[in-house]
Amino acid sequence: MRTAMNDLLDFDVPIFSFSHCRDVTAAVTNAGGVGVQGAVAHTPEELEVDLTWIESEVAGGATYGVDLLMPAKFSTSKQGGLTKEEFFAQIPAEHRAFMDDLLAKYDIPPLPEVTKDRKQKRAGLQVDPKSMSPLLDVAFAHQVKLIVSALGSPPPELVQRAHGAGIVVGAQAGTVEHAMRHREAGVDFVIAQGTEAGGHTGEISTMVLTPQVVDAVAPLPVLAAGGIANGRQVAASIALGAAGVWCGSIWLGTEEGESTPAEREKFLAATSADTSRTRSFTGKPCRVLKSAWTDAWEHDGAPKTLPMPLQSMLVDRSRRRVQRVAHKQGSRAPELLSPFIGQVVGQIQAIKPTRRVIAEMIEEMAEAIERIDQVIAAE
Repeated sequence: MRTAMNDLLDFDVPIFSFSHCRDVTAAVTNAGGVGVQGAVAHTPEELEVDLTWIESEVAGGATYGVDLLMPAKFSTSKQGGLTKEEFFAQIPAEHRAFMDDLLAKYDIPPLPEVTKDRKQKRAGLQVDPKSMSPLLDVAFAHQVKLIVSALGSPPPELVQRAHGAGIVVGAQAGTVEHAMRHREAGVDFVIAQGTEAGGHTGEISTMVLTPQVVDAVAPLPVLAAGGIANGRQVAASIALGAAGVWCGSIWLGTEEGESTPAEREKFLAATSADTSRTRSFTGKPCRVLKSAWTDAWEHDGAPKTLPMPLQSMLVDRSRRRVQRVAHKQGSRAPELLSPFIGQVVGQIQAIKPTRRVIAEMIEEMAEAIERIDQVIAAE
């Protein structure tokens, strides 16, 4: 199958995957799609390890990419960004107390103390120039074929550097205005992400947004994202004018995905009505699975969420405390689990290998297109 995206990249099927799991990235690329590694929470050392591993798993020169957050506004005007300690100092005591009280209510134990023999090195959510630059250096040192900005238009210097290295640049858009801004920034393609999507997402549905973005940024190719997890949805995206699809949530229900057993159990039990958009994880609207956590932050007595990246810094340790004990018998931690996932969670009926998911999507897409051809022929 060939679309306008093939003028930019080599692949067999126009299915692009976003995942924080390197196994999914490699599996999608090996199945003929384009795996994209989410790297916003990586340290440079971790990204180096993951990209080296991906390149050892896929065929030489295979198409894969990296996804990073590049918002236009930060919680600081200081050149290069604040240090992590300076960011932490901005978090109000009221917010810290709210998180402590919430976890105490659900009997969530503290994390083990960090000792000299047990050091913890976590990157956390990285959105400032000081943190992003080393990650980009690692990406450019590897064989990545595309770099995607998941939040905001990519800086001009990044676009120039990428194009100089023969790397394609894309950006996600939740509105037509965002898409046009990306086009002006010099991107090679735009991802029209509807509100159905998991993670950071806007308010406009994929069915409405995709054709509007296609028209607004033509002749740039557009990928449809949000609410796409089977072949019928891929075929519908192509019919809307998209040159392919960008999928994220469906990989959380695969054998290779990074979801924990406790999270997978919640996915299998959830319907498409069991997600909500909340600012309680990053400070930006994110679609997640509803839980006691999201309910608590929507309560009248909850503090106002902080801007990015302060909110993610506030909740990072609390999320890790919840995840650490969610598998334990009798723990109330699962009540607080709110994984980032879109409305297609209602379509996850079984945990499958990534390659099988891709194969089923391709087969169902072909059947859907054939049905359309039959309708047209019948006239």
